[in-house]
Amino acid sequence: MATATVSAPATTRYMQGLAVPASSVRPAEFFARTRRHITLERQATYSGQPQETFELRKSDVLSSILVRFVGSLVITPGTGSVNTTARWPYDLIKAARFTANGASNLVNCSGLKLKIRDLMKHGDLSDRGVSQTFAGTARTQGTLAAASEAWGVGSASTGVAGGTYPIELEWVVPVAEDEVDLAGAIFLATSSSDLTLTLDLESMSNLFGLVGNGTAALTGAIQVISTKFSIPIGQDGQIVVPDLSIFHSLIQSRTTAIQNGENEVRIIGQGAGKSLLRCYYQVFNGAGVAAVPLAMNATNYGKQMWRYSNNETPDEFIDGGHMAIDEERRYNSQIGALWGVGCHDFAHENAFRDVVDMGTTSDLRLVSNIQSGVSLASPAMEYVTETVFAAGQA
Repeated sequence: MATATVSAPATTRYMQGLAVPASSVRPAEFFARTRRHITLERQATYSGQPQETFELRKSDVLSSILVRFVGSLVITPGTGSVNTTARWPYDLIKAARFTANGASNLVNCSGLKLKIRDLMKHGDLSDRGVSQTFAGTARTQGTLAAASEAWGVGSASTGVAGGTYPIELEWVVPVAEDEVDLAGAIFLATSSSDLTLTLDLESMSNLFGLVGNGTAALTGAIQVISTKFSIPIGQDGQIVVPDLSIFHSLIQSRTTAIQNGENEVRIIGQGAGKSLLRCYYQVFNGAGVAAVPLAMNATNYGKQMWRYSNNETPDEFIDGGHMAIDEERRYNSQIGALWGVGCHDFAHENAFRDVVDMGTTSDLRLVSNIQSGVSLASPAMEYVTETVFAAGQA
């Protein structure tokens, strides 16, 4: 009697909440066959609206999103004056919020924090020699600006002259943690895929200080440009994909519980399965439009540390000057001088060795000492945690 043969069911692997045949996960073949696609996904006209939402096309594997603003700024002092705040120009994006395949807010941070992260991650980027004006002084280091960008008018500057100024700004939303191995990239080639980028746009009153009948009008176009990689078909007729078993996340938080002396800020979003790549922060000092980043130097800051458990303190920078030197050596930019950035970076040199397991480092805290001689007015710390975590891998 003939014996019936029953085929074993195909093994399915879940990546980022989507079912993919396990036999299709072949990173070496994917990288040999894939092709990069840089595409304008969407464009919107900006004329002062508070928000724009962009849904990206369902195709390929998404690596990163470039947001460009191209437009013009019209300054009219009238019989008053126009000043810019320290939020100008990069915090025109008050918050970039990126959601993919049911994972909400994988990225949720301001435009300035995106610029800082981009320079931290890519050692070949440099703002040295790019002249921009900050607080009325032309600067050629530490502005975060690219030579191709145009601020139009300086940041944290008073008495801006009337005129029409061309504006060109750019921000990178880092979907993948690494654009080479595509760790954290998003698989989009199914009908159930969902990808949304929402841009909350800052009000003009927080970008500009207007006195009397002075006005500032900003108009232009917002362009959303994706970098994707095609999904090839193998010789067996199946799709071929890399290992997309993790999500990459960049989340900004804010606390106003800041004072002179030691400040311990408990990091939000801790949990098992998460790995902390870097945590960077700024202290904005001053009320409302007068708020400016507190420069990272020894005059303003004492010891800068991170801590977990009862009192475990693995890294201790002796003062703000020590941290500023460490950052300049890592990133080839004086990010602490103008923008007051502090950073504990665990991924820059050797992520495999230095990354922090948020499941075993319980009660993780950011510790920042502000010198007693610093005059504080409505201070607030804004910090960003960059993590990777498992994305529904079976």
